Amino acid sequence: MKGGALPAALATDIMCSGWDQNAVLASTSPAGAVLEEVAGQFLLEALRLPSDASYAFVTGCQMAHATALAAARHAVLARKGWDVEAKGLQGAPVIRVLANAHHHSSVTRALRLLGLGSECIIPLDAGRTGMVAPDVLRAALAQEPHAPTIVVLNAGDLNIGACDDFAALCPIAHAVGAWVHVDGAFGLWANASPRMASLVKGVELADSWATDGHKWLNTPYDCGMAITRDAAAHSAAMRMTAEYLTSGGPVRDPMDFTPEWSRRARALPALAALMELGRDGLAAMIKRCCDHAAAIFDGISDLPGATGIARPTMNQGLIRFDAADGTNISDAVIAAINAGGEAFVSGGLWDGERVMRISVCGWNTNADDVARTVVAAGEALSRLR
Repeated sequence: MKGGALPAALATDIMCSGWDQNAVLASTSPAGAVLEEVAGQFLLEALRLPSDASYAFVTGCQMAHATALAAARHAVLARKGWDVEAKGLQGAPVIRVLANAHHHSSVTRALRLLGLGSECIIPLDAGRTGMVAPDVLRAALAQEPHAPTIVVLNAGDLNIGACDDFAALCPIAHAVGAWVHVDGAFGLWANASPRMASLVKGVELADSWATDGHKWLNTPYDCGMAITRDAAAHSAAMRMTAEYLTSGGPVRDPMDFTPEWSRRARALPALAALMELGRDGLAAMIKRCCDHAAAIFDGISDLPGATGIARPTMNQGLIRFDAADGTNISDAVIAAINAGGEAFVSGGLWDGERVMRISVCGWNTNADDVARTVVAAGEALSRLR
């Protein structure tokens, strides 16, 4: 259950297309540059991240990872005396990436795009809880204590919404000079909710964060956010110059923090969404989505042939479906639900078995949607068993 952008965000997105500003430099779009600064500060405040962190509005969480991890690559190699922007990676100290074993594939692709390759990833066992234990991280860090290291943790993993213990893990990583990056595609927004913030306790201790506005902020697509504690590393990884470019002077040039040369004023829909919701509205929407996810899980899990695998602690949950003979028919049930058009669900693999994922992010999802989804799942399951 995703999609359905907030009205203010959708209207602003349409306006941005008509306005057609190249919001890459303050000189080409002074209003766009200033409004992006406002959006960035609103974003940091909403997510309760350091107020002096740098930020970039990019196309989606994929490029948010690429942007933030480029800053991480710069920082960990600079500490070893290597200028990666000038020298590239040939001959550079080898970077290792210690990542929660349940990391999203967009992290892997970002590392490929940055020339680090997928084999730089050393998975950190997170077990069935989806959370990396402190001793697991300590042991991994001790394997090569002097290697430039990036640690990737989860704020809401794809399957069960698990969040790593940032309060415990970040200090361990920082003690040996590692950079901590958080995949918070949707889970980072839990920090905007007083009720859910405990799930991501200590997330502000990380060095960079990636999230996506089209999920829990309910903006149209094309609204990823990369946030970095080290503004100098962020800018060093992204900045470029040319003789014909005019600097904004005291006004922040978005181009110094994003991978694009030309870009629309994509920060404005995020600003509109944050202004429409306000602090309390954002928290209420997050709570509502979590409640709906739990209700869908409970309703479907009670059906004959359905087994609840992971009840949502946030807005993600897992259910397995079995035929009368015990055969896993989860994929067939998913296909039947989606073919009916009442709801859209997706599948996944958890602990070696096929399961159905529950994910609720829509601002306009209501109790009637929940009830209809449960009925659709029941009808699909009864036909297939």
